[in-house]
Amino acid sequence: MAYDLELANRIRELLAPLRGVDEKAMFGGLAFLVGGNMAVAASGKGGLMVRVPPEDTVKLLDRPHVSPMVMAGREARGWLRVAAEGVKTKRQLASWVDRGVGYAGSLPSK
Repeated sequence: MAYDLELANRIRELLAPLRGVDEKAMFGGLAFLVGGNMAVAASGKGGLMVRVPPEDTVKLLDRPHVSPMVMAGREARGWLRVAAEGVKTKRQLASWVDRGVGYAGSLPSK
């Protein structure tokens, strides 16, 4: 499954005012990087992948439409999947994009 082009465009719109944001095809999706660190992605499996502080992972899993990101059969702490239903509105998407950008921006640039 290819990533959702509409979702990617909605993410672009939210990130347009920011400097230092790059796009890169990754993991079958389109990733948005801040300072070289992935913040969010329009996932090739649908919905949004978002980077969060690892210590926040467990509490954020209680939110609707959120599941752990699993790579190679293992849950990746600090990464979440948000189903398309969880990012339908601009407010929902902005909340997750802001969270991902905030965390990625706090990391050392690559």
